[in-house]
Amino acid sequence: MYFMIAVGGAFGALSRYGMTKWINTYWNHHFPFATMIINVLGCVLMGIAFVVISERMPSLEPYRPLVMVGFLGAFTTFSTFSLEIVSLINMQAWLSAVSYLLLSCVLGIAGLAVGMAVARFL
Repeated sequence: MYFMIAVGGAFGALSRYGMTKWINTYWNHHFPFATMIINVLGCVLMGIAFVVISERMPSLEPYRPLVMVGFLGAFTTFSTFSLEIVSLINMQAWLSAVSYLLLSCVLGIAGLAVGMAVARFL
């Protein structure tokens, strides 16, 4: 299983890098189009993979670590984050879903700012 995750992760990271370079060649702008496009594409692919593996073809369950954890996890963690929020919504855990969404965004941005400040201070 760990090998499958590592292989999927390698291909996901390389795919993200390649797509970023390709997108920035055509849309080099101050707005982070590449990240946005990759995150949205990763979410679409995570949704497809989830339904195909969990509902349509359970025989593919052994490939979940390769595709969902490895490839899509390295391609974009935003897809996993989005799947977790939708899963909470499907369980009607509204407060948890909204809290997770808001806390992740706010704390993630704050954490990045703190990390930058610490690195600049040292």
